[in-house]
Amino acid sequence: MQILILNGPNLNLLGTREPEVYGNESFESFYAELAAVYDDVASFTYYQSNIEGALIDHLQQADGTYDAVLLNAGGYTHTSVAIMDCIAAIKVPVVEVHISNPLAREEFRHVSLIGKQCVASVSGFGLDSYRLALEGILQKLS
Repeated sequence: MQILILNGPNLNLLGTREPEVYGNESFESFYAELAAVYDDVASFTYYQSNIEGALIDHLQQADGTYDAVLLNAGGYTHTSVAIMDCIAAIKVPVVEVHISNPLAREEFRHVSLIGKQCVASVSGFGLDSYRLALEGILQKLS
């Protein structure tokens, strides 16, 4: 399985950004652990960008290249019609991932535009949300 993990704005700050919400571990450290645990079932590519268009470019390029995408679009989750439209236009399954639980946060975070086009959504389990999303998509694809 080829899996793309795609992170949006400010997720490059994990480990230092609001540790009470996002924890103390960097994504790079978590990613290394995830790749090591699943090295027999999946090959991973990781990309992070603060730029909406770069995320869209990677989603478009994922179609036909990857078996699935785990997408944490960060703040673009609630605002990006362009990312939503991109997910609708591609065939590769996309799983929406969030470290925190958006429904337990500010009201503007309660609406996910992208979620309507994703095959599933996992949130609220810290960085383990990625592992749970991976487990789910591997099960769905097998």
